[in-house]
Amino acid sequence: MPYECIEVTKNNHVTSVLLNRPDAMNAITPEMHHELQAAFDDFAADSDQFVCVIRGAGERAFCAGSDLKNIAAGGFKAYPKSGYAGLIERFDLNKPLIAAVDGFALGGGFEVALACDIIIATNRSSFGLPEPLVGAVALGGGVHRLARQIGLKQAMGMVLTADRVTAEEGFRMGFITQLVEAEALDAAVIDVCQKILRCAPLSVAASKEAMLAGLGEPDLATAMREQENYPAFYKWRRAEDTVEGPKAFAQKRAPNWQGK
Repeated sequence: MPYECIEVTKNNHVTSVLLNRPDAMNAITPEMHHELQAAFDDFAADSDQFVCVIRGAGERAFCAGSDLKNIAAGGFKAYPKSGYAGLIERFDLNKPLIAAVDGFALGGGFEVALACDIIIATNRSSFGLPEPLVGAVALGGGVHRLARQIGLKQAMGMVLTADRVTAEEGFRMGFITQLVEAEALDAAVIDVCQKILRCAPLSVAASKEAMLAGLGEPDLATAMREQENYPAFYKWRRAEDTVEGPKAFAQKRAPNWQGK
C-alpha cells in the first residue's frame, strides 16, 4: 500500500521502516499509527523477511512521540489493533526488531524504541517519557517496559521527574544495546542485521519468544518446562532448518536457511 507518513523498504530479508515526518521530529499522527500497523502486519506475515529496522528521518529525532498539535485540534482517533504505532501491543511478533535511534526519542517515540529487541543509538541521542509535563501518562508500554528493562528505582526516577537522559546514561542504565558515533550508525545496524541473518530464523524467533515468555513465568523451572508449549518454540522443534543446521556443520558448508 502507498504510505504518506512512513517509508518501507525490503532488502536481503531486512525490512526498514522509516518514520518520515522530519519537519515535525517524526511525531506520530493518527494516520501514521494506522500506516505503521499495516507495515508491521506485512512484516509479520512475510515469510521472507526476518529482521525489521525502525528509523527516524532527519538528524534531529528518531521520534518525538505523539503529534500534540494534531491531538489538540481534535485529530485523535482510536489506536489500531496492535496499539500505539501499530507495535506496542504486538506481543506475538517473534522476529527481531531493531530501533536505530539518532536524536530525540521521547514519549511515544521512546515507547516504540523500548518495544524493540535491540536499540542502537548515537551518542547525540536522548530519551525520556515527558508525558506528565503535558498532563498525560506514558501508557503506550513506557512505564511497564522501562521498569522491566532497567529496574524499578531507575525507571521511577525517569518517569516521576519526566527528565530526559543522554544516550550515555541510557547505555549505563541498560536500555541501549549499542552506543555509536552518528556517522557509524548505519554500519552498526548493518553489522547487527548480518549477525542475526547468519542464524536460523526460526531459532532466532524461538529464542526471542522463550526469553520474553519465560520472564512471565513464576520461576525458572516453570519457564524451562513451559517453553516446549510456546508456538515459535514448537515450530522450531519441527522445522526443516533444525535438520539443516547440523547437516551443514557435518558437511563443512554454510547452512541454507529457509525459515521453515
